[in-house]
Amino acid sequence: MPEDKISHRAAEPVGAFPHAKRVGDLLFLSGIGPRVRGSKDIPGVTMDGARNVKDHDIAAQTHAVFENVRLVLEDAGAKWSDIVDVQVFLTHMKRDFATFNKIYAEYFAGEGKPNPTRTTVEVGALPTPIAVELKVIAFLGSR
Repeated sequence: MPEDKISHRAAEPVGAFPHAKRVGDLLFLSGIGPRVRGSKDIPGVTMDGARNVKDHDIAAQTHAVFENVRLVLEDAGAKWSDIVDVQVFLTHMKRDFATFNKIYAEYFAGEGKPNPTRTTVEVGALPTPIAVELKVIAFLGSR
């Protein structure tokens, strides 16, 4: 039976869905962004007085989204090394891909780090004024 998993440390979901759902040995994370729990703050986003995005710092958002993913994984009983698949959604592929990819390698490539499959696509917009969102699948085994 699928089991909803909620994190009380990561940013709240922006809709009526859980942070993650465990089905058998797999943990499926909902789309995770770089938002800050309990606020409308988004690391690396500069807004004007009307709350329109003026600019964004993809490096700050990338580190923040990885932190939210880590928190959701831990609160669901998983760890970073359990990640087997990552889907990346960027709103500005041409501008942000190289920076995102460099930071991604810090978290995922190298000895003792997971090397999951990955898909990266550009999207026209995300549900809040963020420039990156991740969709992650982790393998938990018989835990």
